[in-house]
Amino acid sequence: MMAERKLTGRHVLFIFVGAFGVIIAVNLFLAYSAVSTFPGLEVKNSYVASQEFNERKAAQEALGWEVRATHGGGVLRLAITDAEGQPVRVAALDATLGRATHVAEDQRPEFRFDGRGYVAPVDLGPGNWNIRMEARAEDGTAFQQRVVLVTE
Repeated sequence: MMAERKLTGRHVLFIFVGAFGVIIAVNLFLAYSAVSTFPGLEVKNSYVASQEFNERKAAQEALGWEVRATHGGGVLRLAITDAEGQPVRVAALDATLGRATHVAEDQRPEFRFDGRGYVAPVDLGPGNWNIRMEARAEDGTAFQQRVVLVTE
């Protein structure tokens, strides 16, 4: 015959400490994961960036460029067109391609101009991607834009 076990105050204490320990451990893990995987930093010094914002914005808008990104067949295409819809060949192009939520999959595609736009071989999984591009016009004007790309 099996002896009956009693639920004592010590057992209840262990149950509560164990349950709250699991909750606190999970919360700490999730907080650490959120902070360590999301860069969250756009500029190093927001005050300095705000002092130059309007001038940079006006110069960039004066270029009249429009940027579109597409992906298919393992090729990323970045189409930069002027106000007349003609392809623009820039003096310099630098871009970082990555997920919107973390930097683990960030990559820097090597773009080349093919006469219609800039292409780079890139394998992308489905989802939301951001291209943080910086281009320089022939006259030296800086052009910065974040281009959203959704792949299936």
